[in-house]
Amino acid sequence: MKKNILIVLLAAAALTSCGEYNKLLKSTDYEYKYEAAKNYFAKGQYNRSATLLNELITILKGTDKAEESLYMLGMCYYNQKDYQTAAQTFITYYTTYPRGTYTELARFHAGKSLFLDTPEPRLDQTSTYQAIQQLQMFMEYFPGSSKKLEAQNMIFALQDKLVLKELYSARLYYNLGNYMGNNYESSIITAQNALKDYPYTDYREELSILILRARYEMAVNSVESKKLDAIAKQ
Repeated sequence: MKKNILIVLLAAAALTSCGEYNKLLKSTDYEYKYEAAKNYFAKGQYNRSATLLNELITILKGTDKAEESLYMLGMCYYNQKDYQTAAQTFITYYTTYPRGTYTELARFHAGKSLFLDTPEPRLDQTSTYQAIQQLQMFMEYFPGSSKKLEAQNMIFALQDKLVLKELYSARLYYNLGNYMGNNYESSIITAQNALKDYPYTDYREELSILILRARYEMAVNSVESKKLDAIAKQ
């Protein structure tokens, strides 16, 4: 019985909450909407907060509240794990407010949002390069930031992801061998370029070993080829 009463009370509270929110959406009291958006954000109700903030950033344009609203909007998307939209919102913030109150955090979260949205190494890595660029820009603009070490570690992780993609490609060339051409040479070039671009990678040993193996196979094939040429001339 008590359980049923509790369920009814919770349902009634939810309906009241929804009713209040719908009234809020129709309201033209933008100061009230602004405070409500902050309240929803503080409670972790990011979807409701974002809906209000999307309206407020235009209505309050030119005020300090518009600046804070735009940053909070980015954090709403970030906390909802909509990282692409979050990154674009943070970029819009620091472009619009290059000396704003939240510029340091916006630049950091723009890079971190892209970092969290990068695909696994076998896929296209365009967003990985974008994340590295954003994080490097953050470190250039705020070299003394308390978040510098975290940004550096994210860059290293992203670079290793790029190296791993090259390692996968080099392995593929190696496994193809002499199929439709000298793939061993392509394997060597791919691995060498990865080592040149990222000399401190954790995959340095694997790339170096792959280069040695590919060179060995090329040497063996060269000897066999010379033997066949000699036989053909007899």
